Amino acid sequence: MRVVLFTGKGGVGKTTTAAATATLAAARGRKTLVLSTDPAHSLGDAFGSPLGPEPTELDTGLYGQQVDTQLRFEKAWREVQAYLRTVLDAAGVDPIEAEELTVLPGADEVLALLEVRAQVRSGIWDLVVVDCAPTAETLRLLALPEALSWYVERVFPVQRRMLRSLRPVLTRAAGVPLPQDRVFAALERLHQELSEVRQVLTDPASASVRLVLTPEAVVLAEARRTLTSVSLYGYRVDAVIVNRVFPDDDGADPWRAGWVAAQAGQLAEVAASFAPLPIYRTPYRRSEPVGLPELAAMAAETYRDADAFALPRGPEPLRVERDGDEFDLVVELPHAGRDDVDLARSGDDLVITVGGRRRLFALPSALRRCLVTGATMLDGHLRVRFQPDPSLWTSP
Repeated sequence: MRVVLFTGKGGVGKTTTAAATATLAAARGRKTLVLSTDPAHSLGDAFGSPLGPEPTELDTGLYGQQVDTQLRFEKAWREVQAYLRTVLDAAGVDPIEAEELTVLPGADEVLALLEVRAQVRSGIWDLVVVDCAPTAETLRLLALPEALSWYVERVFPVQRRMLRSLRPVLTRAAGVPLPQDRVFAALERLHQELSEVRQVLTDPASASVRLVLTPEAVVLAEARRTLTSVSLYGYRVDAVIVNRVFPDDDGADPWRAGWVAAQAGQLAEVAASFAPLPIYRTPYRRSEPVGLPELAAMAAETYRDADAFALPRGPEPLRVERDGDEFDLVVELPHAGRDDVDLARSGDDLVITVGGRRRLFALPSALRRCLVTGATMLDGHLRVRFQPDPSLWTSP
């Protein structure tokens, strides 16, 4: 079983590349599902075929799906939404406006990820290809399971105990109903499902992220930042696909020769930025690749004879190494420099901020009983040194 997520800056051909990769996988004998978490819903356009809420067969061994997020939203969020509508009604908000205000921001992407989890765990597929939203939305999405986990595990238990004992008094004093246990249960259920999503998408034995870009300076800069951020959140990148590459020119066409020369410099930067990751190039095509024959041709030109579905190699994005009586927490942060990283200890959490993106690491039991004694940032590796706290550490 294999899961590959495609992301990249809007307009680089991410959806088309995901569709082409899925087409190639099916042609090579893998039963493949390709679905989209992108609200633009352009995956069906790439195949030239409408997609429904259930997997639709497009070719032998190839299925596409457009997730029905409204249906999944109602199942996952019904109790919470009903409570919020009650609160807004008590405050005098118009029912139609209340309906709009209780829609969960980003619900499309969140609930589509729940569908990814369901399809992966169904055992039906050899490969699930996920066409993610553009980079910024994808990064927020990949960070959500862990962020919600922190809130549910640290904040909810305290709030739930307080409300259980004080609900009657607070309801009379506030004039609006306070959440019942079923509301908390709904949030905890969503938390559990998103935690399972994260387990599926970070599984080193099956899952990876693939970056799609075009050979342009602005796009390359964003792709470099994306690699850093994806690694921060613990996801593996297995390859980079450079789309719309002009083939070598014989000099007869000055306009095209100019593009070839400009792209050559960017392609050299791509090679330097993402080594040792595999880098695939997709030639600029004469027409937009729409439909199975065009997608198959595009994939053949991109991957050629390579194993396009091999598992990523290299170190874990996050690992703990022991050095005598001390420990090192090592985080892979490609392209990040010392000045880009901010580090703090907050109770049992280690807070790492890189380029405006933050992750709270829930420290394992052994490291919770340690003191942070130093940190270094070198060649894309953040290494945080932990030393056992004599007042807390008990030798085995």
